[in-house]
Amino acid sequence: MTYARPTPASDVDTMPRMASWVTTPVRAETLEDVAFLSGAALGHLHLVVGHPAVPQALLRERLALRAAEACVGFAGRIERAGDLRDEVHLLRPGDRPGPAGEVYLCWRRAVARPVTVGALQKAMPERTAEEISVWLDTARGAAVQRAASVIEAVLATDPRAENAALMLGDAALAQSLGWGHLVPLLAAGLTPRDLRKTGDDLRRACHRALCISANEAARMAGDLADRAGRLRAVAPKLRAKAAGKAIDRFLSCDALSPAVALTPFMSDRAARRLCDRLVDLGAVRELTGRDSFRLYGV
Repeated sequence: MTYARPTPASDVDTMPRMASWVTTPVRAETLEDVAFLSGAALGHLHLVVGHPAVPQALLRERLALRAAEACVGFAGRIERAGDLRDEVHLLRPGDRPGPAGEVYLCWRRAVARPVTVGALQKAMPERTAEEISVWLDTARGAAVQRAASVIEAVLATDPRAENAALMLGDAALAQSLGWGHLVPLLAAGLTPRDLRKTGDDLRRACHRALCISANEAARMAGDLADRAGRLRAVAPKLRAKAAGKAIDRFLSCDALSPAVALTPFMSDRAARRLCDRLVDLGAVRELTGRDSFRLYGV
């Protein structure tokens, strides 16, 4: 079923809060119980995803980082979120990341464009558009059931394709809910053991995962809305030329290296000074704790 987008007021204070009975841990044993709770969580997240105060591209980027971290772990690698940020956001033009960084790039590409077979194929160039279409065409039933059936179909074909399975599961979920873009939710809530399940057991695991991930995504959205509001508020205080372009980058990207991301439209020195100024104003954060090769984000 496809749901119409809400049109709430833009004030962050009007953002809906998830009901406590959805977020309070309970022993929901039956498939019907967990389906009810995940439906409530996704219904709430649907309102948040459509709220104009939320920087949607930035939210998707943050969720993409969480999904990539989970998928890297499924592959038995040890890289964490900070490692993935370094590997991707410090890349110079023409450089290529390692295997873990490539997983992160796949998720970043997947959330950057409206969710279509063509966009998914560009996110996963090792997969053909025909493969992706066949897998998505296996989706049947309501939103979460469709996502689970896609995950099961991909892993039945290639048991080591966790990254593709979870990305296409999220794509099927987004299409079912009428979301224009893929919103990474499943990877962060599922475990390697869950991915070996099939049928109702896998659907139950997906419902449980979405109860957790939708709640966390909604909290993240509220936090980012507050932070984005502070960043927009300090914009008139910035004297640097092209500061507006820099703010747009911060509102759409998880992390930025001044020397890489901002130098296309300002000098390296101006980019570093702007980032330091934004930190002083409390509008952005330095994310690495290092004295050099720093990354900044909202």
